[in-house]
Amino acid sequence: AWSLAAGATYLRTLTDAGLSVDEAARLVEFRYAATDEQLATIAKLRAARRLWGRVLEICEAGPGATQRQHVVTSRPMMSKYDPWVNMLRTTVAAFSAGVGGADSVTVLPFDTPLGRPDEFARRIARNTSHLLVDESHVAHVADPAGGSYAVERLTDDLAVVAWRIFGELEDGGDAESLLGAAIAETVARRDAEVARRKRPITGLTEFPNLAEVLPERAGEPDPVRRYGASFEALRDEPAGSHVFLATLGTVAQHTARATFATNLLAAGGVGVDVAGATKDPDELLAAYDGQPVVCLAGADQTYAAWGSDAAAALRAAGATHVVIAGKPTDYSDDSCAMGVDALDFLTRTRGRLA
Repeated sequence: AWSLAAGATYLRTLTDAGLSVDEAARLVEFRYAATDEQLATIAKLRAARRLWGRVLEICEAGPGATQRQHVVTSRPMMSKYDPWVNMLRTTVAAFSAGVGGADSVTVLPFDTPLGRPDEFARRIARNTSHLLVDESHVAHVADPAGGSYAVERLTDDLAVVAWRIFGELEDGGDAESLLGAAIAETVARRDAEVARRKRPITGLTEFPNLAEVLPERAGEPDPVRRYGASFEALRDEPAGSHVFLATLGTVAQHTARATFATNLLAAGGVGVDVAGATKDPDELLAAYDGQPVVCLAGADQTYAAWGSDAAAALRAAGATHVVIAGKPTDYSDDSCAMGVDALDFLTRTRGRLA
């Protein structure tokens, strides 16, 4: 909607300067971002082209006038950590741009968040487009997603809402304040989804590797605020001490929750010391090394059998904060499970480790 309003302003300025509508339309190029959300990107580009075509129709442009789209892979969607995953993100984004009908596509190098891209990263970015054109034939078929119910419906929904907002802007709406409010709302919603890991970021909020060594790049990193900025801030300042992962029962009994808790804590820059297979509180204490925060991880049956005794024994041995992987209990201070606000949980836990 805002790009249409900007485009309409350019058309007015150019035609006021003496150009015809067709001449003015040929001078206007729209730049859009492509993300790794494939269907949304395809539908966005299709909706934008449809609506700009309607604007040109109202302006009585010739039948050959159309929207020229230059699409760039999204900067905020990339991650500073595990940057190699960015190659997958930009590939999906570039593919979506091609399927959506982009006239030209810029693929950003995967190491952009780290500084000035090196030769390898620039070559991979360039070859991504070459491979998509030569092997996936995204430049050989017009509107390959046309007719797909999901894409057509999403395109229609986006077009309807965008046209309504465009009308409000054309009627004299305060474009700057409306845009600022829309951006703030989107950022807040996305931050909440990332915090709860409903919008997972591989290598950062999911499957993080605390032992990774980031590639070194010269120059300043891209200053854009990325989707995972809050988690990146936690990773930038690793926690000083580890959490004791008190695994209750056999490996088969505790592995699911132990893996969940390990990955969750790693997303906040917190490492774990794993007890291993245990059959009672005494074996837990044998592995315990005085960590202030402990996280119980086991099956519900094991919790019921000796979870309370394990927590009490660890507290007596020096633990000051007991977390349980699963539902909250009266013998734990905190809990973590699917759907938890991971960012809030990690901030609390790191505070206990300080």
